[in-house]
Amino acid sequence: MQYLPLTSQDEKEMLARIGVSSFEELLDKIVPKDLQYCGEIPMPGGVSESEVRRIIDGLAGRNFNNDEYLSFLGAGVYDHYIPAIVDSLISRSEFYTAYTPYQPEVSQGTLQTIFEYQSAICELTGMGVSNASMYDGGSALAEACHMACAIKGRSKVILSALIHPLYQQITRTYTRECGIEIVQCPAKDGVIDTDRLKELADGDTSCVCIQQPNFYGFLESAAGIEKIVHDHGALLISVVDPISLGVIKPPGEYNADIVVGEGQALGVPQSFGGPLLGIFAAKKDFIRSMPGRIVGETTDVDGKRGFVLTLQTREQHIRREKATSNICTNEALMALCALIYLCTLGKQGIVEVGNLCLSKSHYLHDRLKELKGIKVAYAQEFFKEFLVEVDRPAKEVLDALLEQRIFGGVPLSIFDGQDMNRFLVAVTEKRTKKELDHYIETLSHIL
Repeated sequence: MQYLPLTSQDEKEMLARIGVSSFEELLDKIVPKDLQYCGEIPMPGGVSESEVRRIIDGLAGRNFNNDEYLSFLGAGVYDHYIPAIVDSLISRSEFYTAYTPYQPEVSQGTLQTIFEYQSAICELTGMGVSNASMYDGGSALAEACHMACAIKGRSKVILSALIHPLYQQITRTYTRECGIEIVQCPAKDGVIDTDRLKELADGDTSCVCIQQPNFYGFLESAAGIEKIVHDHGALLISVVDPISLGVIKPPGEYNADIVVGEGQALGVPQSFGGPLLGIFAAKKDFIRSMPGRIVGETTDVDGKRGFVLTLQTREQHIRREKATSNICTNEALMALCALIYLCTLGKQGIVEVGNLCLSKSHYLHDRLKELKGIKVAYAQEFFKEFLVEVDRPAKEVLDALLEQRIFGGVPLSIFDGQDMNRFLVAVTEKRTKKELDHYIETLSHIL
């Protein structure tokens, strides 16, 4: 097959077909101007490898990081402890260079790690089946909504207003051209408004999506929500923090139908926000409607244990009209991080990490309530993250904390341009009492 190079006229015609006159105009439609770099990259020409390395190291050194700063950042990506064994094992070449295991006869190691990951996620969530290869928590939620609409033959999706704003945005983008109606259920006192949910849920509703704990960090009344949802014949989709499942009821126990979440907390570095890991599990009844890949255990012709891609419901493997998703990239390396993390900690370790997050966050929460100029928003139960409100723009307070080498939290204003005085504070097991007291003392002086 011969490939001919594109001419400038070809490029103009292609751009015209999508409604733009230049590549720059296409970028302007997608990437906000304030995020575009328009200057020259300050890299001198004709320098040696060691000189280039020195320049790049100098640029990297200008970044703030959690090794040098005290972090209380959260909102979906958290500073949890990662055992050294995780990085040691995933750095083995047979893992970090492995691609999609299309040929089971030469991919048994990769297939087994995915199978074991799926098994661990099922045990953690209390669900019947788990898949692999979801990109992140947001795309997993979007795929779950597609799946629910296909199962129920209905087009209405109800999203709690207290699902992560970026997850909601991703879901709207995924479903925009699919004839799916997205309805947002409002919040009340920091949790979903169940009275409004009763009004919004009807016979056209395919699913109701909640986050547990929600975006503010608070715990929803999952059992009450489940009854409302199933009374209307809809599916309940729960977005979970996997670390929380060591101490709060897993979704399988409150009869969730589909469970999604962000797996970054399970041994994956924060790394400027990626790569991440989408968790996706469901009741076994829905196994043939799930997106991504499902690895199964079998035996070969000699009766030996082996692993295969049991279900691959993607357009690359089956007729396009029968595909359940277009998820393609293999996320097995991040899934392996999660598997090693879970195996290293074990059942008791997950419980201990959850209890440490719970107790340390409540210690900080109770101490912050004593400070002048700050109040805790809503009197709700929470796991490791909570919402606070200050008497001035939150960004001013967080910038002042940053000057003291503290990542103080995540301002809500970056998500909606409103809530200027409120920010989220996350406390993981890594924070010591000394660090928590330092945060309180520093914040007290700033306020």
